[in-house]
Amino acid sequence: MKEIRYDHQFNSNEWTIVIASLVGILLVLLLPKRFTKKTTCVYFMCGVFFGFLFDHTLSVLPVRYYIINDSSSFEWMDFLSHVMYGPFSYLFFYLYDFFHIKKRFSLLYILVWVFMSVGIEHLCVKLGVFHYEHGYTIYYSFLIYILVVSFWVIFYWMIQKNGDTSY
Repeated sequence: MKEIRYDHQFNSNEWTIVIASLVGILLVLLLPKRFTKKTTCVYFMCGVFFGFLFDHTLSVLPVRYYIINDSSSFEWMDFLSHVMYGPFSYLFFYLYDFFHIKKRFSLLYILVWVFMSVGIEHLCVKLGVFHYEHGYTIYYSFLIYILVVSFWVIFYWMIQKNGDTSY
């Protein structure tokens, strides 16, 4: 299939990724430590892993539901866009732990993060980070965010219950 290219300049979509990545990583480094280094890395990598998993599941052939950044081929900035998800997931776990969210309030916490995620994705679409195709809409992302963030809550409670020595 022919490569699709939206532009050739370093513009708003690349700046969005660079700034979000730098601010996010700086935030992770400056926040008071709540977890062991190992747990911190695992929580950070949850965002990178799930971002990579879903972006590459939904943005590759045979049916490409969206294109990341300027081109349908994988570029360096696409890799950095996956790193951008790391601070997001770390902050999710950090605040969940910081506010001592009880299990009965987890659904509310999940919904807050899902709506925030949809809002950020909507902004990223406007800035050219994502280009939807073949009828894909943000409503599909809403369902994916519910799935991912719910898994993160379960994962958090597993680590709380078993400690960080079991992984």
